Amino acid sequence: MRPDTPAAHTTEAERLLRTAAQYPGDREPLYLQAAAHRELAGDRPGATALYDTLLDDSPTNPLLIRALKAANLWEYGHEAEARAIIDGVRRAQPEDAAAWEITAETLEAHDELEAAESTLTEGAALLVTTAHDVPHATQSLITTRHRIRRMLALPHDDWDTLADRLHTAAVPLDELHDPKRLWSLGSSDPAELQAEIARLRSELGTYRTALSRPFPVAVLHWPEAELDELLAAYPELEAEYPTYRAHLTDIEASLRELAQAGTPNLGIVRATVPSYEAFAASESTRPSNADLLPQYATTLAARGRAAAWPPAQGAACWCGGEATYGECHGSGLS
Repeated sequence: MRPDTPAAHTTEAERLLRTAAQYPGDREPLYLQAAAHRELAGDRPGATALYDTLLDDSPTNPLLIRALKAANLWEYGHEAEARAIIDGVRRAQPEDAAAWEITAETLEAHDELEAAESTLTEGAALLVTTAHDVPHATQSLITTRHRIRRMLALPHDDWDTLADRLHTAAVPLDELHDPKRLWSLGSSDPAELQAEIARLRSELGTYRTALSRPFPVAVLHWPEAELDELLAAYPELEAEYPTYRAHLTDIEASLRELAQAGTPNLGIVRATVPSYEAFAASESTRPSNADLLPQYATTLAARGRAAAWPPAQGAACWCGGEATYGECHGSGLS
């Protein structure tokens, strides 16, 4: 059951913090989830404390954490500090689309649409390097930019056209982001109301897809040294992993099969023997139990440890080799 009261959000935040203590390797994503629950519980100073704790500990994505902290600070009266952080994030030119989008949405929430649009334009200029293989997070950024530009009555540019092309829902972006839509909610015409319901359902579907992104359908990737250690300790798993080369081939083949079957939101999680053994202990079973492997993959994905598949053709291959994905396991992928 999802938390729906402040007390439930507080309880969930505490549970996540306990889990972070048990799995220090997953501390950053778990703390971020806990901070979000504290915000929903109304404990904004408590959320800021968690952001500060992460920032004091050399996090993986400090600019994303700073953007989240700024959004939270502004909501409980610390506008000047929030603005200073936002300016710093923009100057730092983050390579993570989420940091740009959160920063822009914070400005939008406080009626600074021009600043939000310029922030997203800066992010698009940095991150949109090709009209092909646009990562999901970058697609989200240019879609948000499209919406804000519609609110500002700005004409379409190349990035708006790209956002339109990448949008897959039945209702076009221009219609979905039309500011005049809101007026139809006051209409007494059943046909207009029915059309608005269809638009809202489409928008809700888009948001649900976005929210599902941190929890992909994921497969395990054991780096070669980790796989050697696993099989030395648990030779019963050799039937699952006869050779390292076969393991890599199986990963790519499984993901392509899932993609062809229409499964969305696929990912790869990097497995380690200590983490796997700890998970097996938490499940009160032995690591040699092959049925545990998909559960381990799902748990790592839910903790935000999955890398999206497929990578862009020009990006590094997921296997860790020196070749790009297009030259390595992505060769022949249409």
